[in-house]
Amino acid sequence: LTTFILQAASGFALTLYYRPTVAEAFSSVRFIISEVNIGWLLRSVHRWSSSLMVLSMVLHISRVYLTGGFKKPRELTWISGVLLAVLTVSFGVTGYSLPWDQVGYWAAKIVTSVPEALNDLLD
Repeated sequence: LTTFILQAASGFALTLYYRPTVAEAFSSVRFIISEVNIGWLLRSVHRWSSSLMVLSMVLHISRVYLTGGFKKPRELTWISGVLLAVLTVSFGVTGYSLPWDQVGYWAAKIVTSVPEALNDLLD
């Protein structure tokens, strides 16, 4: 919950300066880091809390699975948790592409090639 609150607060603050266009995304991130007062800290908190949130989620799902927390009468809780996990990971992946830099480009390239790789694997 702490990492989610950090994500929401820092994400809201970052939206005040971020420009979501191809032409301006990279320069707006550079502006946040170099010109905005403690903008570098805000972006770093947002990035690190994202990683910690995904790590916490993986550890929690592992614990629930290993202790059998998904068995009757908690199947619906498990399903909702898996849906929230997919949502969390998808937010993490899409967040990589927002700065529109090399890391974001290659992350998007890898994620979009996963369905093709799965198709080749299943054939």
